[in-house]
Amino acid sequence: MSGDKEFNIIGAIGDIHAEDKLLEKTVSFLKSKNVDCIVSVGDIVDGFGDAERCCNILRCEEILTVLGNHDRWLLKNQLRELKEATQPDSLSVISHSFLSSLPSTREFSTPHGLALLCHGLGKNDMVRLNPDDCGYAIEANTDLQNLIQERKYRYVINGHTHYKMVRHFGNLTIINAGTLKRGCDRGFLLINLVRQFVRFYIFLEDGAIEEAERVSLTALI
Repeated sequence: MSGDKEFNIIGAIGDIHAEDKLLEKTVSFLKSKNVDCIVSVGDIVDGFGDAERCCNILRCEEILTVLGNHDRWLLKNQLRELKEATQPDSLSVISHSFLSSLPSTREFSTPHGLALLCHGLGKNDMVRLNPDDCGYAIEANTDLQNLIQERKYRYVINGHTHYKMVRHFGNLTIINAGTLKRGCDRGFLLINLVRQFVRFYIFLEDGAIEEAERVSLTALI
C-alpha cells in the first residue's frame, strides 16, 4: 500500500520503452495538472531511446512504478538479442538497483475503493486484455476472472498491450495507460476520480501534446 493517502487525480504513464524525451514531457505536463500522484506501469527498458535516463527520471521524480516484463527480462539477462533490447551493461549500478527494487504490483486508495497498479493483470506481467476481447477471450482470461471474483479492487491501472482503454467488468474498471513507444499510438492518461473521467492525451508527430478523448467513469458509481 502506498501509505494511507487517498489519490483523487492520477497521471498514468503506459509502457515507456526507453522513450526518455517523451517521458520527460509527460511528467512535466502531468505535474502542471496538479495530480496527486503519477504512476508508471513499467516496461521502462527496451527501445531506441535512453533507458538509463528513463530510470533516473522515474527515480528522481518519485513516480510510483511497477516492473514490466521487459524490465524483468533485463534483470535476468534474457532476450537481450531483441532488436531494441537494452543491454545490462548500459545501465548504471543505481539504475539496476532501481529496477531490482520495483514490485510487480502496487496498491493505493481512491475515493471509490482500492486501486491496483500492475503491468499485465495482477502479478502476471504477460497476460493481455485487449479493447476488443469478448466472449471466450474474457471467460478464459483466468487472471481477469480472478480479479473480478475477488472484488478487492475498484480500479486496475495497467499496460502491456500498448492500447489505451477503459473497460468495466461489474464493479471493476480496467484502465490501460497505453504506451510512449515509437511506432504506436503514443500518449498517456489523466484520471480524475473526483469528477469521474479519464482524459487521453496523445503525442503528435512534432512532439506536441493534444487531448484525444475523454471517457466518463460515472456509469458504475
